[in-house]
Amino acid sequence: MAIADPMDAEMRQVDEVIHRRLTSNVALINQIGHYIVSAGGKRIRPRLVLLFAQALGFDGPQRFELAATVEFIHTATLLHDDVVDESSLRRGRQTANALFGNAASVLVGDFLYSRAFQMMVSVHKPRVLEVLADATNVIAEGEVLQLMNMHDPDLAVDDYLRVIRYKTAKLFEASARLGAVLADAPPALEEACADYGRSLGTAFQLVDDLLDYEGDTHALGKNVGDDLREGKPTLPLLLAMERATDDERAMIRGAIEHGETARLADIIAIVRRTGALQATREAARVEAEKARRSAMALPGNSGREALLELCVRSVERSS
Repeated sequence: MAIADPMDAEMRQVDEVIHRRLTSNVALINQIGHYIVSAGGKRIRPRLVLLFAQALGFDGPQRFELAATVEFIHTATLLHDDVVDESSLRRGRQTANALFGNAASVLVGDFLYSRAFQMMVSVHKPRVLEVLADATNVIAEGEVLQLMNMHDPDLAVDDYLRVIRYKTAKLFEASARLGAVLADAPPALEEACADYGRSLGTAFQLVDDLLDYEGDTHALGKNVGDDLREGKPTLPLLLAMERATDDERAMIRGAIEHGETARLADIIAIVRRTGALQATREAARVEAEKARRSAMALPGNSGREALLELCVRSVERSS
Protein backbone atom coordinates (compact mmCIF):
# COMPACT_ATOMS: atom_id res chain seq x y z
CA MET A 1 0.00 0.00 0.00
CA ALA A 2 1.35 3.45 -0.93
CA ILE A 3 2.39 5.72 1.92
CA ALA A 4 0.32 8.90 2.08
CA ASP A 5 2.24 12.08 1.31
CA PRO A 6 1.82 14.51 4.25
CA MET A 7 2.40 17.36 1.79
CA ASP A 8 -0.32 16.18 -0.59
CA ALA A 9 -2.85 18.90 0.22
CA GLU A 10 -0.27 21.68 -0.11
CA MET A 11 1.16 20.27 -3.33
CA ARG A 12 -2.36 20.18 -4.78
CA GLN A 13 -2.64 23.90 -4.06
CA VAL A 14 0.65 24.43 -5.90
CA ASP A 15 -0.75 22.48 -8.86
CA GLU A 16 -3.83 24.71 -8.83
CA VAL A 17 -1.61 27.80 -9.07
CA ILE A 18 0.42 26.17 -11.87
CA HIS A 19 -2.67 25.42 -13.96
CA ARG A 20 -4.16 28.86 -13.34
CA ARG A 21 -0.93 30.66 -14.21
CA LEU A 22 -0.39 28.59 -17.35
CA THR A 23 -3.47 30.10 -18.95
CA SER A 24 -2.80 32.09 -22.10
CA ASN A 25 -4.86 33.47 -24.97
CA VAL A 26 -2.47 31.64 -27.30
CA ALA A 27 -3.73 28.09 -27.82
CA LEU A 28 -0.31 26.52 -28.53
CA ILE A 29 1.08 27.86 -25.24
CA ASN A 30 -1.79 26.24 -23.36
CA GLN A 31 -1.32 22.99 -25.25
CA ILE A 32 2.43 22.64 -24.73
CA GLY A 33 2.42 24.08 -21.22
CA HIS A 34 -0.23 21.66 -20.00
CA TYR A 35 1.44 18.77 -21.82
CA ILE A 36 4.70 19.36 -19.97
CA VAL A 37 3.23 20.10 -16.55
CA SER A 38 0.74 17.21 -16.68
CA ALA A 39 3.67 14.79 -17.05
CA GLY A 40 4.20 15.29 -13.33
CA GLY A 41 7.73 14.83 -12.07
CA LYS A 42 9.15 14.83 -8.58
CA ARG A 43 8.27 18.48 -7.84
CA ILE A 44 11.20 18.67 -5.42
CA ARG A 45 11.89 22.37 -5.95
CA PRO A 46 8.36 23.57 -5.06
CA ARG A 47 8.38 21.09 -2.18
CA LEU A 48 11.53 22.77 -0.82
CA VAL A 49 9.82 26.18 -0.85
CA LEU A 50 6.90 24.75 1.14
CA LEU A 51 9.00 22.73 3.59
CA PHE A 52 11.34 25.58 4.48
CA ALA A 53 8.39 27.94 4.89
CA GLN A 54 6.74 25.34 7.13
CA ALA A 55 9.90 24.71 9.15
CA LEU A 56 10.27 28.46 9.75
CA GLY A 57 6.62 29.06 10.63
CA PHE A 58 5.37 30.84 7.48
CA ASP A 59 1.93 29.75 6.24
CA GLY A 60 0.86 32.62 3.95
CA PRO A 61 -0.49 31.95 0.43
CA GLN A 62 2.65 33.47 -1.13
CA ARG A 63 4.39 30.13 -0.55
CA PHE A 64 2.16 28.49 -3.16
CA GLU A 65 2.85 31.24 -5.69
CA LEU A 66 6.61 30.92 -5.24
CA ALA A 67 6.51 27.14 -5.24
CA ALA A 68 4.75 27.30 -8.62
CA THR A 69 7.22 29.95 -9.78
CA VAL A 70 10.26 27.73 -9.27
CA GLU A 71 8.47 24.87 -11.03
CA PHE A 72 7.86 27.17 -14.02
CA ILE A 73 11.54 28.11 -14.11
CA HIS A 74 12.50 24.45 -13.91
CA THR A 75 10.03 23.50 -16.66
CA ALA A 76 11.37 26.26 -18.90
CA THR A 77 14.89 24.86 -18.51
CA LEU A 78 13.61 21.37 -19.39
CA LEU A 79 11.98 22.64 -22.59
CA HIS A 80 15.19 24.36 -23.63
CA ASP A 81 17.41 21.46 -22.52
CA ASP A 82 15.50 18.94 -24.58
CA VAL A 83 15.94 21.07 -27.69
CA VAL A 84 19.67 21.53 -27.08
CA ASP A 85 20.15 17.82 -26.26
CA GLU A 86 17.84 16.63 -29.07
CA SER A 87 16.08 14.45 -26.48
CA SER A 88 13.05 12.40 -27.48
CA LEU A 89 11.83 11.03 -24.13
CA ARG A 90 11.22 12.64 -20.73
CA ARG A 91 9.14 11.37 -17.81
CA GLY A 92 8.11 8.39 -19.92
CA ARG A 93 6.58 10.47 -22.71
CA GLN A 94 7.70 12.14 -25.90
CA THR A 95 9.46 15.42 -25.25
CA ALA A 96 7.68 18.59 -26.32
CA ASN A 97 10.26 19.24 -29.03
CA ALA A 98 9.70 15.74 -30.45
CA LEU A 99 5.95 16.31 -30.48
CA PHE A 100 5.57 20.02 -31.29
CA GLY A 101 8.94 20.97 -32.80
CA ASN A 102 12.00 22.86 -31.57
CA ALA A 103 10.76 26.37 -32.31
CA ALA A 104 7.53 25.96 -30.36
CA SER A 105 9.36 24.38 -27.42
CA VAL A 106 11.90 27.19 -27.16
CA LEU A 107 9.26 29.90 -27.40
CA VAL A 108 6.96 28.29 -24.82
CA GLY A 109 9.99 27.92 -22.56
CA ASP A 110 10.47 31.69 -22.94
CA PHE A 111 6.82 32.20 -22.02
CA LEU A 112 7.25 30.14 -18.83
CA TYR A 113 10.34 32.15 -17.85
CA SER A 114 8.55 35.47 -18.33
CA ARG A 115 5.41 34.21 -16.57
CA ALA A 116 7.63 33.14 -13.64
CA PHE A 117 8.89 36.73 -13.36
CA GLN A 118 5.33 38.07 -13.36
CA MET A 119 4.56 35.67 -10.51
CA MET A 120 7.58 36.58 -8.40
CA VAL A 121 6.77 40.28 -8.76
CA SER A 122 3.26 39.59 -7.43
CA VAL A 123 4.69 38.57 -4.03
CA HIS A 124 5.95 42.16 -3.46
CA LYS A 125 9.23 41.15 -1.82
CA PRO A 126 12.35 42.65 -3.46
CA ARG A 127 14.52 39.90 -1.95
CA VAL A 128 12.49 37.29 -3.86
CA LEU A 129 13.28 39.06 -7.13
CA GLU A 130 16.94 39.25 -6.19
CA VAL A 131 17.14 35.54 -5.39
CA LEU A 132 15.35 34.31 -8.51
CA ALA A 133 16.95 36.78 -10.93
CA ASP A 134 20.35 35.62 -9.69
CA ALA A 135 19.32 31.97 -9.93
CA THR A 136 18.06 32.18 -13.52
CA ASN A 137 21.23 33.94 -14.60
CA VAL A 138 23.50 31.32 -12.98
CA ILE A 139 21.41 28.50 -14.49
CA ALA A 140 21.92 30.03 -17.95
CA GLU A 141 25.66 30.18 -17.31
CA GLY A 142 25.56 26.51 -16.31
CA GLU A 143 23.81 25.61 -19.55
CA VAL A 144 26.52 27.36 -21.57
CA LEU A 145 29.29 25.74 -19.50
CA GLN A 146 27.77 22.32 -20.13
CA LEU A 147 27.62 23.06 -23.85
CA MET A 148 31.32 23.98 -23.79
CA ASN A 149 32.16 20.74 -21.96
CA MET A 150 30.35 18.46 -24.41
CA HIS A 151 32.48 15.76 -26.04
CA ASP A 152 35.47 16.56 -23.78
CA PRO A 153 36.80 13.35 -22.19
CA ASP A 154 39.55 15.35 -20.44
CA LEU A 155 37.09 17.41 -18.40
CA ALA A 156 38.27 17.88 -14.80
CA VAL A 157 35.94 16.63 -12.07
CA ASP A 158 35.88 20.12 -10.52
CA ASP A 159 34.66 21.58 -13.82
CA TYR A 160 31.95 18.91 -14.01
CA LEU A 161 30.85 19.74 -10.47
CA ARG A 162 30.77 23.44 -11.32
CA VAL A 163 28.22 22.72 -14.06
CA ILE A 164 26.07 20.77 -11.60
CA ARG A 165 26.15 23.59 -9.05
CA TYR A 166 25.20 26.16 -11.65
CA LYS A 167 22.73 24.20 -13.76
CA THR A 168 20.90 22.08 -11.16
CA ALA A 169 21.86 22.96 -7.60
CA LYS A 170 21.29 26.71 -8.03
CA LEU A 171 17.51 26.35 -8.37
CA PHE A 172 17.44 23.95 -5.39
CA GLU A 173 19.38 26.57 -3.45
CA ALA A 174 17.02 29.35 -4.51
CA SER A 175 13.94 27.26 -3.65
CA ALA A 176 15.23 26.58 -0.15
CA ARG A 177 16.24 30.22 0.30
CA LEU A 178 12.77 31.44 -0.73
CA GLY A 179 11.16 29.67 2.23
CA ALA A 180 13.53 31.56 4.52
CA VAL A 181 12.87 34.86 2.72
CA LEU A 182 9.10 34.44 3.13
CA ALA A 183 9.59 33.76 6.84
CA ASP A 184 11.88 36.83 7.23
CA ALA A 185 14.59 34.55 8.62
CA PRO A 186 17.84 36.21 9.74
CA PRO A 187 20.71 36.18 7.21
CA ALA A 188 22.62 33.34 8.89
CA LEU A 189 19.57 31.08 8.86
CA GLU A 190 18.77 32.02 5.26
CA GLU A 191 22.30 30.96 4.33
CA ALA A 192 21.89 27.63 6.14
CA CYS A 193 18.73 27.01 4.09
CA ALA A 194 20.57 27.92 0.88
CA ASP A 195 23.45 25.60 1.82
CA TYR A 196 20.96 22.76 2.28
CA GLY A 197 19.45 23.37 -1.16
CA ARG A 198 22.83 23.62 -2.88
CA SER A 199 24.08 20.37 -1.34
CA LEU A 200 20.83 18.51 -1.94
CA GLY A 201 20.72 19.68 -5.56
CA THR A 202 24.29 18.50 -6.12
CA ALA A 203 23.47 15.11 -4.60
CA PHE A 204 20.32 14.86 -6.71
CA GLN A 205 22.18 15.49 -9.97
CA LEU A 206 24.96 13.06 -9.10
CA VAL A 207 22.34 10.35 -8.64
CA ASP A 208 20.65 11.33 -11.92
CA ASP A 209 23.99 10.96 -13.67
CA LEU A 210 24.68 7.51 -12.26
CA LEU A 211 21.16 6.33 -13.09
CA ASP A 212 21.94 6.97 -16.76
CA TYR A 213 24.18 3.89 -16.47
CA GLU A 214 22.37 1.95 -13.76
CA GLY A 215 18.65 2.41 -14.39
CA ASP A 216 16.29 1.30 -17.12
CA THR A 217 14.32 3.36 -19.60
CA HIS A 218 10.90 2.48 -18.12
CA ALA A 219 11.87 3.39 -14.53
CA LEU A 220 13.78 6.53 -15.50
CA GLY A 221 11.24 7.87 -17.98
CA LYS A 222 14.09 8.71 -20.35
CA ASN A 223 16.41 6.73 -22.58
CA VAL A 224 19.29 5.03 -20.76
CA GLY A 225 22.58 6.22 -22.25
CA ASP A 226 21.24 9.65 -23.23
CA ASP A 227 24.17 11.38 -21.50
CA LEU A 228 26.68 9.36 -23.51
CA ARG A 229 24.77 9.93 -26.76
CA GLU A 230 24.92 13.68 -26.04
CA GLY A 231 28.65 13.48 -25.32
CA LYS A 232 28.27 14.49 -21.66
CA PRO A 233 31.33 13.52 -19.59
CA THR A 234 29.56 12.86 -16.27
CA LEU A 235 31.16 11.63 -13.05
CA PRO A 236 30.56 7.88 -13.64
CA LEU A 237 32.45 8.12 -16.94
CA LEU A 238 35.23 10.32 -15.57
CA LEU A 239 35.79 7.94 -12.63
CA ALA A 240 35.62 4.88 -14.87
CA MET A 241 38.31 6.32 -17.13
CA GLU A 242 40.57 6.89 -14.11
CA ARG A 243 40.20 3.23 -13.11
CA ALA A 244 39.91 1.45 -16.47
CA THR A 245 42.50 -0.33 -18.60
CA ASP A 246 44.10 1.54 -21.48
CA ASP A 247 41.82 -0.14 -24.03
CA GLU A 248 38.71 0.54 -21.95
CA ARG A 249 39.77 4.14 -21.46
CA ALA A 250 40.20 4.57 -25.20
CA MET A 251 36.73 3.13 -25.79
CA ILE A 252 35.11 5.56 -23.34
CA ARG A 253 37.08 8.51 -24.72
CA GLY A 254 35.92 7.73 -28.24
CA ALA A 255 32.30 7.39 -27.12
CA ILE A 256 32.38 10.78 -25.37
CA GLU A 257 34.14 12.50 -28.27
CA HIS A 258 31.71 11.20 -30.88
CA GLY A 259 28.52 10.70 -28.82
CA GLU A 260 28.48 7.02 -29.72
CA THR A 261 26.24 4.51 -28.00
CA ALA A 262 27.01 1.50 -30.21
CA ARG A 263 29.09 0.03 -27.38
CA LEU A 264 26.87 1.29 -24.58
CA ALA A 265 26.53 -2.17 -23.03
CA ASP A 266 30.33 -2.54 -22.88
CA ILE A 267 30.74 0.91 -21.37
CA ILE A 268 28.05 0.24 -18.75
CA ALA A 269 29.92 -2.96 -17.85
CA ILE A 270 33.16 -0.99 -17.42
CA VAL A 271 31.47 1.70 -15.34
CA ARG A 272 30.04 -1.01 -13.06
CA ARG A 273 33.21 -3.12 -12.85
CA THR A 274 35.43 -0.17 -11.92
CA GLY A 275 33.15 0.83 -9.04
CA ALA A 276 32.42 4.21 -10.65
CA LEU A 277 28.70 3.94 -9.88
CA GLN A 278 29.28 3.18 -6.21
CA ALA A 279 31.80 6.03 -6.01
CA THR A 280 29.33 8.44 -7.62
CA ARG A 281 26.58 7.45 -5.19
CA GLU A 282 29.03 7.87 -2.31
CA ALA A 283 29.84 11.38 -3.55
CA ALA A 284 26.07 12.04 -3.51
CA ARG A 285 25.86 10.74 0.06
CA VAL A 286 28.60 13.17 1.11
CA GLU A 287 26.59 16.06 -0.34
CA ALA A 288 23.40 14.78 1.32
CA GLU A 289 25.20 14.70 4.66
CA LYS A 290 26.20 18.35 4.15
CA ALA A 291 22.51 19.13 3.52
CA ARG A 292 21.52 17.21 6.67
CA ARG A 293 23.94 19.24 8.80
CA SER A 294 22.61 22.49 7.33
CA ALA A 295 19.02 21.47 8.15
CA MET A 296 19.94 21.07 11.81
CA ALA A 297 19.99 24.89 12.04
CA LEU A 298 16.19 24.83 11.64
CA PRO A 299 13.73 24.59 14.54
CA GLY A 300 12.88 21.01 15.47
CA ASN A 301 9.49 20.37 13.85
CA SER A 302 7.81 18.28 11.15
CA GLY A 303 9.16 20.54 8.39
CA ARG A 304 12.74 19.89 9.44
CA GLU A 305 12.07 16.16 9.77
CA ALA A 306 10.72 16.05 6.22
CA LEU A 307 13.82 17.86 4.96
CA LEU A 308 16.09 15.39 6.76
CA GLU A 309 14.17 12.49 5.22
CA LEU A 310 14.49 14.08 1.78
CA CYS A 311 18.29 13.92 2.11
CA VAL A 312 18.10 10.13 2.35
CA ARG A 313 15.40 9.57 -0.28
CA SER A 314 17.12 11.76 -2.89
CA VAL A 315 20.31 9.71 -2.72
CA GLU A 316 18.97 6.17 -2.34
CA ARG A 317 16.40 6.41 -5.16
CA SER A 318 16.49 4.26 -8.27
CA SER A 319 14.55 6.56 -10.60
